[in-house]
Amino acid sequence: MIDPQRLPFVTIVMPVYNEARFIGQTLQQLLTQECPASQFEILVVDGMSFDGTRQIVESLAQEHPHLHLLDNPKRKSSSGRNIGFKRGQGDYFLVVDGHCFIPNNKLLAHVVECFTTSGADCLGRPQPLNPPELTFFQKAVALARGSRLGHGGDSLIYGEYEGFASPVSNGAAYARHVFEKVGYVDEQFDACEDVEFNYRVEQAGLTCYTSPSLTIQYYPRENMRGLFRQMVRYGKGRFHFIKKHKEALTINQLIPPGFVIGLLLLMLAVVTGWFGYAAIWALGFLYILYLIAITLESLRVGIHNGFEYSGYLPGVFIAVHFGLGWGFLSQLYLTFVGRMLRN
Repeated sequence: MIDPQRLPFVTIVMPVYNEARFIGQTLQQLLTQECPASQFEILVVDGMSFDGTRQIVESLAQEHPHLHLLDNPKRKSSSGRNIGFKRGQGDYFLVVDGHCFIPNNKLLAHVVECFTTSGADCLGRPQPLNPPELTFFQKAVALARGSRLGHGGDSLIYGEYEGFASPVSNGAAYARHVFEKVGYVDEQFDACEDVEFNYRVEQAGLTCYTSPSLTIQYYPRENMRGLFRQMVRYGKGRFHFIKKHKEALTINQLIPPGFVIGLLLLMLAVVTGWFGYAAIWALGFLYILYLIAITLESLRVGIHNGFEYSGYLPGVFIAVHFGLGWGFLSQLYLTFVGRMLRN
C-alpha cells in the first residue's frame, strides 16, 4: 500500500440533483477516508436541488474546508461532471454519485495505487447493486441486473475482474492528461454521458485498468415505476450514443428496441388481424420463448439466492428490457419528427 502521506492530489467530482436522502452518508464515507484532508478535495456539483441537498452539503463544508458546493445550472450530470473536471485541482479525478455506498475507507489510497502501479490513464470499477439494508424489491432488482439477461454480457460493472480492459462500461477515474487528450463530457447527453466519454477515451488509445478494490455499491430503484423510468432514460442515452458513434452499433443494443417493436406488432396483429394468423403465431411463439427464458433465469437465480425472489424477477426483467427499448424508440421518434419539422 502506498504511504498516504505521499499520495498525489485527488479530486472527487460528485454531480447531484435532489440527493438529500443519501448524500450525507456518502459524503461522510468520503470524508473519513484514510487520506489526509490536504491531499484530496470533494466537489459536489449540484443541479439546483430543492430537497435539502444543498443545506446538507453546506453544513458539512463548514467543518471540512476541502468539501465544496458548486452550482450546475444546466442540471445535467454531464455538465456537472465538466464543472468538476474543469474546477478541480487533482492529479487524478474520481467520479462518485451522491446515492452510493462506499464499502471501505481506503478507496482513495486504492485509486492512487492502481494508477501508479498500472500506469493506466483511467480506472474502471465494479458498481454492484448490493449496499446494505436493501428492500426485498431492491434485492430482486440487484439480482436481475447482475444476471446475464439483466445486463450486457460484456459489462464489467458487476464482475470481479482485475486487469486492463475497455473503459466503456465502467471507467470512473481519470488522470488529468485524459481531458487534454479527449476533451470533456458531451453536454448534449443526459444519460450514458459516461459511456460516450469512456468510448472516446478508448478510441484515443488511452488505457484503462479495472480493479475490485475500487468497488462502489449503488442503490437500485425502490419500485417498478422508478426502475422503468430509469431504463427509459438509459434507452434514450443509448440512442444518442449510437447516433453520435454509428460505428459502435452492436446487435445487443438493438435487441431491446426490437423487443418492443415485435410486441407492438403482435398486439396490432391480434387486434386488427392485418398480418394473418401465421404472423400472429410466429410472433407469439417468439414471446413464449422469451417468457420461458426469463422464467428459467429467474429460477436459476432463485436457486442461488432464494426462491422468494423468483416470482418478482420476471417482472423486473420485462421492465428492464421494455424500458430500454421504449426509451430508444421514443428518442428515435422524437429525433425523426424534429428533423421533419426542421425541414
